[in-house]
Amino acid sequence: MEIIHGIPTTPFLRPAAVTVGSFDGVHLGHQALLQALREEADRLDGVAVVVTFDPHPRIALGRAERLILLTDEQEKGELLARYGVDYLVVIPFDRAFADQSGAEFATKILVEKIGAKSLIAGYNHRFGHDRMAARELAIEGLRVVHVEKCEVEGGHVSSSEIRRLIEAQKFSEAEKLLGHTIKLLEP
Repeated sequence: MEIIHGIPTTPFLRPAAVTVGSFDGVHLGHQALLQALREEADRLDGVAVVVTFDPHPRIALGRAERLILLTDEQEKGELLARYGVDYLVVIPFDRAFADQSGAEFATKILVEKIGAKSLIAGYNHRFGHDRMAARELAIEGLRVVHVEKCEVEGGHVSSSEIRRLIEAQKFSEAEKLLGHTIKLLEP
């Protein structure tokens, strides 16, 4: 897997299937997205691209109080590579970047800079300062593939839920949702 720091200046040479998020923990929900991403990239005879942010958006926006990061950049990269990601694009996240609308981000960065032909999005994924639902994106030439909510034993899988379980010292339950062992990091 190749890691690209910053927004690419030209699209990839092959069609790109893209998914976007912090991917903190690369938990079972993320793994479902990554499986759909790999399948879509193969369907396109293209590349699987994960777009993530540094620092974590909650840190950049001053909402990181008590935030426990589940993976550092190196571990995140190793986990993403394990699930067939070809490129990891790490975009610097700051207040100016956060001020983009969802449509602007999808059009100017995903489609124009990365060359996205397909966007793989979780059931509740939202973009930009206007919190535009991925389901609402209507960009010519961009196919949106939705991945349904991931549940384990009737419970929702999310980084926030994993953090809650860790705070409650329910480590084995947290690891069930992660799909791998825990390595905690301070922001």
